[in-house]
Amino acid sequence: MTTRPTEAAVGGELGELLRYWRGTRGKSQIELSLDTGVSQRHLSFIESGRSAPSRQTLMNIAQGLEVPFRDRNRLLLAAGFAPIYGEDAWNADEMKSVNAALERVLRQHEPFPAVVMDRYWNVFMTNASAPRFFNMFIDLEARPKPRNLLQLMFDPAGLRPFITHWDRTAKSLIQRVHRESVGQVIDERTRDLLTTLVAYPDVEDALKPADAAIPEPTLPMIPLSFVRDGRTLNYFSMVTTVGTPQTIATQELRIECMYPADDRTDAQHRELMAGAKKPPVIKFG
Repeated sequence: MTTRPTEAAVGGELGELLRYWRGTRGKSQIELSLDTGVSQRHLSFIESGRSAPSRQTLMNIAQGLEVPFRDRNRLLLAAGFAPIYGEDAWNADEMKSVNAALERVLRQHEPFPAVVMDRYWNVFMTNASAPRFFNMFIDLEARPKPRNLLQLMFDPAGLRPFITHWDRTAKSLIQRVHRESVGQVIDERTRDLLTTLVAYPDVEDALKPADAAIPEPTLPMIPLSFVRDGRTLNYFSMVTTVGTPQTIATQELRIECMYPADDRTDAQHRELMAGAKKPPVIKFG
């Protein structure tokens, strides 16, 4: 998968960034011209630095290249314009309606775990069931905040010892990082996260090609399976994003909801949660 320019490159010429995004999307200048209505000649002049685009023209090009909001701000700065996409904090007044909707989604998913994460898998909000579930395996309070869900899965001192079919799970999670990355590209912080994950013991071996003799699961998805007291609990997740986002924070958030993959897990999960210690209903971190 293509990786983004370094932070230093953002301060360079606008043309370098536009050529990067065209290459990432696999588009020629002619194809981009047809998508945006900007002439191929004008696109060529912008990339070569012979012409300066208006802000609207630049945003039309960014839209045609499906550039994420965070990177559209970088394009604007490189062209000499002020950023237009807000980077509001999660607890900013502008995010109140979004946070209220998130809380409703999380509550309605009880008694199964649900979390809200940023683009780097850092958890900012959970329903009551998420910490209750994970605390059945590890002490969450011993983990630094913000808690990173991927590191929680890969760390031998975290959930990893309780995950069955670890090799298969590790591969599927790494694939998810690439597939669900904003704009379908990997930025520096995501690369750093992947480097951290691969540095855990035996992860590189787990990511090697699978043995063809090992049968694949018959389910329509790869389950995430945990073992507790000799019982295997099988789950899968569904990821939700905000439709028509207008700020960086809303574009980058992810709601991950875990569901039982079979009736037996459903029954056993409800039984376990009935006896689990209850933390606050909604919490951040």
